Amino acid sequence: MDIKSILLKKFGFEHFRVGQEEVIRNVISNRDTIAILPTGSGKSLCYQLPAYIKNGAVLIISPLVALMEDQVAIMKKNGEKRVVAINSFLAYKDRQRIMNRLDLYKFIFISPEMLMQNNVAEQIKKLKIAFIVVDEAHCISQWGFDFRPDYLRIGEFLKQLERPNILALTATADNQVLGDIINYLRLETPAVHKHSLDRKNISYSMKQMNSEHEKTAWILERTKKTAGPGIIYVASRKRADELAIYLKEHGISIASYHAGMEQEDRAFIQEQFITGEINWICATTAFGMGIHKNDIRQVIHENMSSTIAGYMQEVGRAGRDGDLSAATLLFTEEDIGKTRFIVQNDLPTETEVRHYFNLIKEGSSKNEATQLSGISETGTRIIDYYLERMPMESALLKIKEQKTEKEKQLQNMLHIINGENCIRKSLLKFYGETLVAAPASCCSVCGLGEEDWLFEMKRGNSTRQIVDWADRLARLLQS
Repeated sequence: MDIKSILLKKFGFEHFRVGQEEVIRNVISNRDTIAILPTGSGKSLCYQLPAYIKNGAVLIISPLVALMEDQVAIMKKNGEKRVVAINSFLAYKDRQRIMNRLDLYKFIFISPEMLMQNNVAEQIKKLKIAFIVVDEAHCISQWGFDFRPDYLRIGEFLKQLERPNILALTATADNQVLGDIINYLRLETPAVHKHSLDRKNISYSMKQMNSEHEKTAWILERTKKTAGPGIIYVASRKRADELAIYLKEHGISIASYHAGMEQEDRAFIQEQFITGEINWICATTAFGMGIHKNDIRQVIHENMSSTIAGYMQEVGRAGRDGDLSAATLLFTEEDIGKTRFIVQNDLPTETEVRHYFNLIKEGSSKNEATQLSGISETGTRIIDYYLERMPMESALLKIKEQKTEKEKQLQNMLHIINGENCIRKSLLKFYGETLVAAPASCCSVCGLGEEDWLFEMKRGNSTRQIVDWADRLARLLQS
């Protein structure tokens, strides 16, 4: 089959990017496939092209509303009308209309939570499914930085279908996460395509600060004197709002973005950022997953990340156009304790679990039991998932294992921050890669200096490679 002619005819490209062709051929041949490709490598083409060859609809399971809406908008812009997103933000009438005519759509984006609703699942079972895509598949791991029990239930749903092949897509996955993807999706001898995570155009910098005030002052100076667009990641919604207001008062084009905002407000701010009306975004970690903005020059972490996987996902949103970009992480000694508290706080204690279990047993609703036992929303999802499948004592053991694993991941991140070795080399080593050659602008340990190019770009004297608009547009469409 001449898939290159389809690539040219449908997408306007003469050549595949590294890794795309092998993944596509596996999907076409009905083989379960895992593609671990770095951000900006064009993962969406890996399911869009095979869809035009195989009969039936493609079901794309996606973790965030913003992510699926962004993908749908791009596909419609490129002329594909048979695409739809099914999520909790659809009005009831719109959802009913779509569900009644679901067989008209070629590309169906859906959240894992929506997929678990019986009425939705029953409609999907009636369709001829060409293959299933699990996007951002690292979310499926029970050790992931964003625990999603309904992702773990996807495999159970698939048992109810006439088994189509599955394509799992992610930018990062160590061996443990890879094992979880295979296990929970029940993949059958999958083809695994893993390409280097080394983004040579991104420089890495870790800077220790003495106080939160010093961090704020540094960020203000940085955003004033160096080039954007950029993302500033913070630890809480409150901090995102406060820092954005402070920087805006000092003349920075910025807005905050987090899950506490209305969906319409988030969509509006996201669109402003993509179009360049806003130069900076101050966000919690959910922002940016799957967002197609190629020219992000900086990613700044105001606090240390709790996992290397989360950190790599976030910094990977910089420099998708291949131009120089900078990733900077700020930290204080106090950050370690704060981060540990945030990481562990979502997991319930043994006392909380027993209290919750007894309340349910006595007839309390899940909402009442959650409030009375003092368990977080995430904690409740975790407990419910385990208690559906095992006795309470076994569930307690699983939660204890999770606490231990989260501490291990935190220690891995601390090793990167406090290490004396090349940051790029250490990050790649975590994923089993060996650094072959470090770029000139590598990391703060290697003597990065002051990243003069960022200041030069701000002054309009950029020495970076200039990419014409046609090339930028082509890259966007292929991503």
